[in-house]
Amino acid sequence: MSHEQNKQSVPINLRVKLRQRDLIDQAAEILGKNRSDFMLEAACRRAENVLLDQTFFLVNETTFEEFQALMDQPLPATDRLRKLLRTKAPWDINQKKNITHE
Repeated sequence: MSHEQNKQSVPINLRVKLRQRDLIDQAAEILGKNRSDFMLEAACRRAENVLLDQTFFLVNETTFEEFQALMDQPLPATDRLRKLLRTKAPWDINQKKNITHE
């Protein structure tokens, strides 16, 4: 793709239900964005995540063995790693909250 094509804007048109538009507008307003910017940012973020989740790496046997060896090595013990390992996962925190509210 040429540099000029990257600068060129093209329209994307959507038909949505009124409640969907209102939801988008409400969220966009909270972030100080207009509807188009909010929708484009959200759609691009989702598209990137889908593409990253679908990435398949084809490597030769030597490269795979090197990768596997790296994955099998323990991480060095650092303060950052210790802090990360002490941090509760969001789903563990929410699970405790749900149990106490029942």
